Amino acid sequence: QVGLEESGGGLVQAGDSLTLACAVSGRIHRSYAVGWFRQTPGQERKFVATIRWSGGNTYYSDSVKDRFIVSRDNADNTVYLQMNNLKPEDTAVYYCAAGLIGTNWIPWANWRAIGSWGQGTQVTVSS
Repeated sequence: QVGLEESGGGLVQAGDSLTLACAVSGRIHRSYAVGWFRQTPGQERKFVATIRWSGGNTYYSDSVKDRFIVSRDNADNTVYLQMNNLKPEDTAVYYCAAGLIGTNWIPWANWRAIGSWGQGTQVTVSS
């Protein structure tokens, strides 16, 4: 059983940077990745970024790939999401997730295919 706990959310201004952390407990298989989704009221969770637990390959949504950086520290079992040049449309609850990598990251296109979730952390970007 995998445990995921997010931290680092908060209120920032447009253009600021913020880093989220996801503390991972339990064993992550090498065929898995750990990453991030986000959700706004009335909307489904949307993929943000993910990193392969073994190897470090990354994958980003088009909306954040030039501004966000996902990384991991295997020594302390933590995955980070560094968010730069934040925009008001980045406002959401951010969820840490763990799931299969699959072929070409296909499972990460749909939150329903992801098996493990954290409780979420709120990020609010004011204009």
